Amino acid sequence: MKTQILNHDGKSIKEIEMPSFFSAKIREDIVSKVLEAMKKKQPYAPSPVAGKQHAAKGKIVHRRHVWRSGYGKGISRVPRKIFSRRGEQFNWEATEVPNAKGGIRAHPPKVLSMIELPKINKKEMKIAFTSALSSTANINELKKRYKTLGGMKVEPHFPMIISELGFKKTKDTVSAVKNILGNELFKIALPKKKIRSGKGKMRGRKYKTSAGLLIVLSDKEKINSNVFDVKKARELSLNDIELGRLTIYSEGAIKELGERINGK
Repeated sequence: MKTQILNHDGKSIKEIEMPSFFSAKIREDIVSKVLEAMKKKQPYAPSPVAGKQHAAKGKIVHRRHVWRSGYGKGISRVPRKIFSRRGEQFNWEATEVPNAKGGIRAHPPKVLSMIELPKINKKEMKIAFTSALSSTANINELKKRYKTLGGMKVEPHFPMIISELGFKKTKDTVSAVKNILGNELFKIALPKKKIRSGKGKMRGRKYKTSAGLLIVLSDKEKINSNVFDVKKARELSLNDIELGRLTIYSEGAIKELGERINGK
């Protein structure tokens, strides 16, 4: 099966044989399994010196005739800070231990216990990645992800491959993308930002941004644009595509993806 190569005006200039990974079977079950395994928990823990920033002299001993002894005073053997003293009489206050004011936590969260590396079979990872690439060439998968595509007549064919993408100015990139996608698809390609509902606004995640267009380039190509997400073919991840993301590939990126999947 052949596919078309487009120029910056959105017109077909030649045809190439479509790579096999664009027609691979889409395994949603494996994709969801791999995405779940790739989730990372944000490690958190208290400061290593929390509860220890004091002038405590160590544990109080309970022996006779020893300087700063707690013998006969009815106090526990815990680190104590000296606030005042008169001769051999001390005004102590417990520090550092969990049951003391301002002390350390008994069993705080530990960073090492939260570091989890994804455990995924190589074959499953390959199937998930090819399924994600195949979904970018499937109009039904695109309609599942972008609900506004449901009743829309989509003119471009998928996958969308352009001969070369390399602009020094953002406005040139935006103009070329608009020519390739058309007016209707271009509205979806622009990421939309909205205020999150709920208490997440107070927790450092006030805004939510939709997944707009993804542009995949080869190593030699470069685009200066903050409007769209741009990725190199060799760095492309399953998290970037998931399933059915609107994507434009350069011709060089297609070759590099083929080499990457075939293990060259």
